[in-house]
Amino acid sequence: MGPAPDPGNGTQSHGPVHAGRALPVASPLSNVYLIGPMGSGKTTIGQRVARRLGLEFHDCDHELELQTGASVSLIFDVEGETGFRERETRMLEQLTQRRNVLVATGGGVVLSKRNRELLRRNGLVVYMSTSVAKQLRRLSRDRTRPLLQTGDRKAKLARLAAQRNPLYEELADIEFPSQNRGLDAAAQALTDLIRAYWHQRDTPAEPESIQQATD
Repeated sequence: MGPAPDPGNGTQSHGPVHAGRALPVASPLSNVYLIGPMGSGKTTIGQRVARRLGLEFHDCDHELELQTGASVSLIFDVEGETGFRERETRMLEQLTQRRNVLVATGGGVVLSKRNRELLRRNGLVVYMSTSVAKQLRRLSRDRTRPLLQTGDRKAKLARLAAQRNPLYEELADIEFPSQNRGLDAAAQALTDLIRAYWHQRDTPAEPESIQQATD
């Protein structure tokens, strides 16, 4: 396989994230799933990327709230995290049945093996990576996140990162690191990266005999 597409942002991965490598997604469908921690831009950037790619945008948490008529915080309060995760998986099963969609998932979606299998089989998985410091800045005024209802947000986010980041990296086809740029610039950079990845995926590799002949 040739070198990974490099529009200037992000890295390609399969298993742990490695710069300069790209491997084909498990499904030829033009679905994109954004994974990553809270505050990484999955929804705000994802909406803009979906428009650029002509995909239908869905936010998994928002869809769950529409279906249940209850906020994520209320579901956590009433059913606990276990109950919420069960509902999250059922919603993801519905969303991964759709075609030509871009789905922003919740930060904990990767904790379930079933969820990871659904994402891996049904489209391109993009890891929106960021640092705890940037999360703290972006979420400083957010009081709606159930897992941040704690006195030490920094310690909580660090624990979540230690638990979840290896799962994001293992699952992702592409890593898109958070940088200090505007939303539109970030959305365009990610759009270009996804298009380059799709192009490489859909470009037939040269037969081995031809490659040997040109060596």
